[in-house]
Amino acid sequence: MFDPLDPLLHSQLRLAVMSLLMNVEEADFNFIKEKTKSTSGNLSVQVNKLKDAEYIQVDKTFKDNYPHTTCKITDKGIDAFESYLNALRSYIKPTD
Repeated sequence: MFDPLDPLLHSQLRLAVMSLLMNVEEADFNFIKEKTKSTSGNLSVQVNKLKDAEYIQVDKTFKDNYPHTTCKITDKGIDAFESYLNALRSYIKPTD
């Protein structure tokens, strides 16, 4: 009746990051931080969890001598996000 929810995506901040990345080709860390109104420390921890699960790809470079981090959702991340949304639908409109 109720599909299991991916605990990795059940966190509000991680879900917000994934939602943002579903709608852009890639995003830099500061953009995600601004849109999610999160702190650098908390966002960094949550981004690393998504990266470890291979839901997102994180690239670290330098831009004008400053560290620059960009995030991009992976195919595995897209599948996980879509599965999460489908699981949520089972809670909204149970069939059995």
